[in-house]
Amino acid sequence: MSARTKTLWTFAITSVALFMTTLDNLVVTTALPVIRKDLNADLSGLEWTVNAYTLTFAVLLITGAALGDRFGRRRMFVIGLAIFTGASAAAALSPSIEWLIAARAVQGVGGAIVTPLTLTILSAAVPAERRGLVLGAWGGISGLAVAIGPLVGGAVVEGISWQWIFWLNVPIGLVLIPLAALRLRESRGPNDSLDLPGLGLASAGLFGIVWGLVRGNQVGWASTEIVFALTAGAVALALFLLWELRAPEPMLPLRYFRNRTFSAANAASFLMFFGMFGSIFLLAQFFQTVQGYSPLQAGLRILPWTAMPIFVAPIAGALSDRIGGRPLMALGLTLQATGLAWLAAVGSPTTAYSEFVIPFVISGIGMALYFAPVANVVLSSVRPEEEGQASGANNAIRELGGVFGVAVLASVFAHYGGYRTGQTFVDGLQPALYVGAGVVAAGAVAALGIRRRHRREELEAQEAVALT
Repeated sequence: MSARTKTLWTFAITSVALFMTTLDNLVVTTALPVIRKDLNADLSGLEWTVNAYTLTFAVLLITGAALGDRFGRRRMFVIGLAIFTGASAAAALSPSIEWLIAARAVQGVGGAIVTPLTLTILSAAVPAERRGLVLGAWGGISGLAVAIGPLVGGAVVEGISWQWIFWLNVPIGLVLIPLAALRLRESRGPNDSLDLPGLGLASAGLFGIVWGLVRGNQVGWASTEIVFALTAGAVALALFLLWELRAPEPMLPLRYFRNRTFSAANAASFLMFFGMFGSIFLLAQFFQTVQGYSPLQAGLRILPWTAMPIFVAPIAGALSDRIGGRPLMALGLTLQATGLAWLAAVGSPTTAYSEFVIPFVISGIGMALYFAPVANVVLSSVRPEEEGQASGANNAIRELGGVFGVAVLASVFAHYGGYRTGQTFVDGLQPALYVGAGVVAAGAVAALGIRRRHRREELEAQEAVALT
């Protein structure tokens, strides 16, 4: 098999796996109104249906990369696919919201193993001169999967049933597993240790904080349960940071954050996903709950937003090789924030759909401009042997942004409105979208902190000088 054929197989297998695992971040959003009625779920149940996946996905991403480094990236990639596929079948069989939440959490475990390995496996298989273009395509696929989740979910729910959102993963997984075992090259990384204390502290801390945010409106922010959850979570995260500073092989090397590009890119990622996930969570329900559209019709109406990465991301990926990711990411986040604020301003129970189109298009272009260069920006800020941990950290941080976005914006929504009438839904939606827009705008400011010249380029320049 030629090197070109191997590269194409690697790109195809990792892209499909990435698309499948990333799609499940938001594929359930347009199904939430149906799930709410079918499984008799409340708002917190709907939040956990999304967050059970993204939280386990985020917390275990760095560990997933480390498992690949230690036991073999191809081997763990196959195992991750098997876990994800089995959990998808369990989700499809859910008789209750609690069962669905548990299955989604196990899905997140599989996704956390697969996703970071798609990047490290692909990066190792691609020639250096095509790196920016291919990683731009990787970012575009990831962004597209997140973006079209509501459309795919709506089409499947209306065409068949919400259970088939998960059943569709099963045949794809069953095809990918043997292909990955046969066609991918086995490799390992330099990090062969597992930071189990760090994993435990991070998991406990994040779970406590998210639990408090999700249940705060329901049981009262001053209640013992919420105060304890938020305090214990904050303490656990503080202990996690202290441990990571002293651990011989930390799961998240804090020294990476001394690099301005790495810190700025990850801050921008967290804030981008915070605003985007939380907004999509609510907007996908708005078109059904308030304006009476079917799940498919709701997904189609978000299409001007979600389709933009198809057209813009490849161009942005090529541009990033020439001008760098900094201006593209800053502009993209600015456009995304503008679109969300516009949607908040025009939203009402009787707003004509035509008034949503322009802000959706603006948001979609912004999303694509951010997604295309971000992977290359992050990986270019570290040495090649550190890519596995760096990519895992970036994926974890942006997924955590999504978790907190859904929790916080849903909390804002519940504080100001609710599901009682169309007007009360909008009363909660508008301030939530404004908060989302403000958070994404802060991400645009963070993106300006990215160096114009990547750290890796600086290192290569220094090495070149040393050799002369």
